[in-house]
Amino acid sequence: MTHPSVDQVWDWLSAVPDPEIPVISLTDLGIIRDVAWQGDTLVVTVTPTYSGCPATSIINLDIETALRGHGIEQIELKRQLSPAWTTDWLSEQGRAKLEEYGIAPPQPAGGPDQCPHCGSENVEKVSQFGSTPCKATWRCKDCLEPFDYFKCI
Repeated sequence: MTHPSVDQVWDWLSAVPDPEIPVISLTDLGIIRDVAWQGDTLVVTVTPTYSGCPATSIINLDIETALRGHGIEQIELKRQLSPAWTTDWLSEQGRAKLEEYGIAPPQPAGGPDQCPHCGSENVEKVSQFGSTPCKATWRCKDCLEPFDYFKCI
């Protein structure tokens, strides 16, 4: 039996959106760590953004649904917690998609450089806690728009 190539599988997975931030794919998010064939079984290694991520079961279901939609029946999803996911694993394309969507991508300094809506550097943290545990809430002091900031992890 001939299997789809690993590159083809990566392409399919790049179309699977993150359930909490649908503008970014799971591959752009960097949580798909490896794809490999072991005999007739496709093994996909996933590292959640943090160990208690409530979206993990939905992400796994979305991965399985996408792959089954391409005819892959034998799938093993392997959860890998070490090394822990870090925002360094976000692709450049993913960072750009976050910003276009209105979420400031993570910065090494621990806060956004500018407002993703108007580009102003006049921003302030409203809360360390945002719409999900991996985001904080910030506000632009010029355009007055609130926005999520994807925390460095």
